[in-house]
Amino acid sequence: KRLKFSAIRLWHKYTQLLKMLQNISRRLLVLNLAPVFRASQIRPYSDKNTKSVKFQPAPKKLKIYTKTGDKGTSSLFTGERRSKNDQVFEALGATDELSSNIGLAIGYAEEKNHPYVSQLQRIQCILQDIGSCVATPYSSARESHLQKVGFSGRHTEELEEWIDQYTDELPQLTNFILPGGGIISSQIHVCRAVCRRAERRISPLVAESECDPETLKYVNRLSDFLFTIARFAAKLEGRGETIYTRPDTRGGSDYSTTADGVWKKKK
Repeated sequence: KRLKFSAIRLWHKYTQLLKMLQNISRRLLVLNLAPVFRASQIRPYSDKNTKSVKFQPAPKKLKIYTKTGDKGTSSLFTGERRSKNDQVFEALGATDELSSNIGLAIGYAEEKNHPYVSQLQRIQCILQDIGSCVATPYSSARESHLQKVGFSGRHTEELEEWIDQYTDELPQLTNFILPGGGIISSQIHVCRAVCRRAERRISPLVAESECDPETLKYVNRLSDFLFTIARFAAKLEGRGETIYTRPDTRGGSDYSTTADGVWKKKK
């Protein structure tokens, strides 16, 4: 009886200590000072089972910096490390810059409820896929890598369908036009120019058989789409298109502006 009474007292002291530790742990969690290990999943007391506490490691926070690129190199999807001025990273940087500029255009267009916003967001997703293809050069890629980064030609066909739809809503293009037509249209023209640069960066990779040729076709067609919706955005905003005219060194001009701001050749 004495032994049983002593065991019961010991068990009560153990449970009180455990509760005290749990309270301290809760307070530390509030202060973001939680211990690396925490007690959890405590088995209920039983005469037949041993009382035990399972310890689980606290989840680690993901840091945005890795310090692996401090010496001027970076890793590709294949695991290969190259200098940050390598043409692969030039292409990746131009593609990222294009997506960022499209994001700014989306921000402007959303304020005016323009109808092509969802299409621009889809394009940003596809640009991520293109980045994956660029970061997986064939010279160092294994078959397991290539299976994860395929690019479909259907994306380019989709762009062509969109171009045709918006072109039907626009006046026929008979002259070169200058970038402009309001904030939204101008920003989309910036996207178009950056897209052309991304195309120039991807082109040598495709020429060297390091990247899927379908990615180059898509970026080429994307600049046409951006040009088209830049014109469409100007139309939605009621802005006229500024037509290129060759400067007249004699002081005259063959063009004049109409009431809606469009430049037309004088009769």
